[in-house]
Amino acid sequence: MKKIQTIMLTVLVVAVSFFAVDSFAGYVQESTTGVLGYDLVAYHTEGKPVRGDGNNLVVIDDVTYLFANEANKKAFEANPNKYLPAYGGYCAYGASVGKKFVGDPEAWKIVDGTLYLNLDKKIQKIWFEDIPGNIVKANKHWPNIKDKDPADL
Repeated sequence: MKKIQTIMLTVLVVAVSFFAVDSFAGYVQESTTGVLGYDLVAYHTEGKPVRGDGNNLVVIDDVTYLFANEANKKAFEANPNKYLPAYGGYCAYGASVGKKFVGDPEAWKIVDGTLYLNLDKKIQKIWFEDIPGNIVKANKHWPNIKDKDPADL
C-alpha cells in the first residue's frame, strides 16, 4: 500500500511540475519589453534615451514599457499614443522598404512629435537623407506588414 501511495504521489508531483512549467513558459513568451527597456517619455522630455526600471512599468497589448520615474509613467498612461514609437518600434527605414528590423533605442529621432527608431546609426544616416519621403513610404507599407512576422518579409 505504501508503495502505491509513493508512486501516486510521484506521478502527481511530476504532473503538477509540467503544468507549472508550461504555464510559466506561456507567461514569459507573452511578456515582451518594448524599446528594449528605454523610457519612451524621456525621448520627448529629456531629448535623449534613458533606461527605464522595473519599478515603473505599463503593459499595453502584451508589451511591457519601462519608465525611469513615476512622472514619466503617469505621462505615458495619460496619453500612450503620444509616446509610442512609430511602426511598433521597428526600424523606420526598414518599414519604408517593407521590412521589419528591430529598432535600436540609441538610433532615434522625433519628427513632428513622433518617435522613430532605426536599426542602427548607419541605417539612420540613410533614413536621414529623405526623412519625409521615407515616412511616406513606411506609412504606405506599414498596414501590410505590421501583423506579419519579420522573418516572413
